[in-house]
Amino acid sequence: VARESVVVVEGEVEAEERAPTGVEVVPDSVEVIAPADPELPLDPSGKVDAELSTRLDNRTLDLRKPEVKAVFEVRAEVQRAVRETFRELDCTEINTPKIVATGTEGGTELFPITYFGREAFMNQSPQLFKQLMAGSGLERVFEIGPIFRAEEHNTPRHVNEATSIDFEATFADHEDAMAVAETVVLDAYEAVAEHCETQLEALGVDLEVPSGSFPRLTYDEAIERANAVADLDEPLVWGDDLSTEAEKALGEAVGEHFFVTDWPSEIKPFYIQDYDDDPSLSKGFDLNHPRMELVSGGQREHRYDRLVEGFEQQGLPPEEFAYYTETFRYGMPPHAGWGMGGERLVMTMLDLDNVREAILFPRDRQRLSP
Repeated sequence: VARESVVVVEGEVEAEERAPTGVEVVPDSVEVIAPADPELPLDPSGKVDAELSTRLDNRTLDLRKPEVKAVFEVRAEVQRAVRETFRELDCTEINTPKIVATGTEGGTELFPITYFGREAFMNQSPQLFKQLMAGSGLERVFEIGPIFRAEEHNTPRHVNEATSIDFEATFADHEDAMAVAETVVLDAYEAVAEHCETQLEALGVDLEVPSGSFPRLTYDEAIERANAVADLDEPLVWGDDLSTEAEKALGEAVGEHFFVTDWPSEIKPFYIQDYDDDPSLSKGFDLNHPRMELVSGGQREHRYDRLVEGFEQQGLPPEEFAYYTETFRYGMPPHAGWGMGGERLVMTMLDLDNVREAILFPRDRQRLSP
């Protein structure tokens, strides 16, 4: 019988301490009901290593490895725990459109599609729809769903279809939003530590659950510290985004999850509110794992006139977003929220080398099948 064939075995179950389950079956009969090809494209036992591309081409076989299956069992537990946390926070789960007429973030990272003779796009983010809910009476909402970004990046942490964990709450500010992000991450780690002992053992992961509050650095402090510890081609100056190298060096220096707050307004999206006493600074924040960014969020601009100004400052035509901006004329409460990379959360938790290892069927620049 070839390896990986599907068989029905009848016999006596006997104790056997050397068996992984503590028992073995002494067969009386064996029936092959689905024979496997003797020439397998990869070794499900894991004794012969395979490139990630080969594994992804043959994902069904790959998932027969205990350590691969364990990743997705952990991922399922993370999503279960996140949902439970949001429900404890009195949040309503929503499902927003993934086909839209305009991009959420603007720019070129859009997948265009033909929609009954009209141009449409795959949604980059549920951001604008979350904010519409803030004005609807659903005061706290969350979503776990796909996002699509036509990024040219071909790196171990970028894909073109990803899972976003999103949160939005009314009568909340950026401080409240950061507190919820911290709670969600901590609860996810604690749930995996409690319920995924077998999976962590299969992966050889000694999971460290973060403790206490995550430290906070202002953008100015982050730039100064990154310049001090990172080997950068050119020093960062005010107004620069944090490069991958800067993020990694900063993460190594901090050594735990940390927030970066008070970003320059010019590099945060139009919907992030600025400080009234210093409009050059925004109430935006990022939450980073030592390896990479996990969360981006902030307090939103709820004042109609200021929101329209933000569109114009970033070169976006407000009239194309009328479905969004008009709602702000009818009484929009202050609100705040964030989006978290679901795969990045799992990737960093399990110390995976590539985000594709945390996705059943990844979509990137080269991969559209399976």
